[in-house]
Amino acid sequence: MATYQLTRTQTLPISLPEGWRFFSDPRNLKVITPEWLGFEILDDLPHHIYPGMIIRYRVRPLFGLPVTWVTEISQVQEPTLFVDEQRVGPYALWHHQHHFRQVESGIEATDIVTFKLPFGFLGTIAYHLFVKRKLNDIFAYRYQVLQKRFGHPIQTSKQ
Repeated sequence: MATYQLTRTQTLPISLPEGWRFFSDPRNLKVITPEWLGFEILDDLPHHIYPGMIIRYRVRPLFGLPVTWVTEISQVQEPTLFVDEQRVGPYALWHHQHHFRQVESGIEATDIVTFKLPFGFLGTIAYHLFVKRKLNDIFAYRYQVLQKRFGHPIQTSKQ
């Protein structure tokens, strides 16, 4: 069973505290998830994540069929890192690191997702046929929503 990794980095013209407030609010996940995924949060959630927090979602990734996805916030290092890990869901492994760091033009937000698909060889075929593309589409959507919400970083010239 192959292990895959997806890494995406985006610079946003906001402060580290503002970025942390947005990204550490689990309710904002719906804001940055495309509608075609049919994403629903199944529980009332607090405004901020904490280690051990369990979040239950329903998604419809294929053919509109509902899948329950349960993640645990396994690590929190405010304001620079949190990790969510799938406990129940469509992947054999899902480990998602969210890194934040202050840069001259705002913050740099980096997602590192390490995952495995179930079903051995069939999972490998599924990855190449549609999973890779769908994950890239989800993160492209997220990128666009965040740029629209927060704007593009102002580039400064160095002298």
